[in-house]
Amino acid sequence: MPAYLISQITINDREEFAKYLAGFMEVTAPYNCSVLAAADSVEVIEGSWPCSRTVILEFPSLEQARSWYRSPGYQALAQHRFKASSANLIFVDSFKAPQ
Repeated sequence: MPAYLISQITINDREEFAKYLAGFMEVTAPYNCSVLAAADSVEVIEGSWPCSRTVILEFPSLEQARSWYRSPGYQALAQHRFKASSANLIFVDSFKAPQ
């Protein structure tokens, strides 16, 4: 069942963040990840959304998502994101309707 990573990112250093983006698709591809949304601006309809980037990724399963996040390749690349931004990231399982 699909699982999702939702991230809110506040970018402070666009040059450093560009290094993260440059390698993102390559380290993500082996995990069958789909980028569902990645936007620097969103339409806020309730509350506040103080981040400068919002991203939604889809993985085949929660296990696959966790494997990607914990992988040495992603963790090495993520150092650029850590230097360039602050973020909130969550994993979410797909919704199962009660039967």
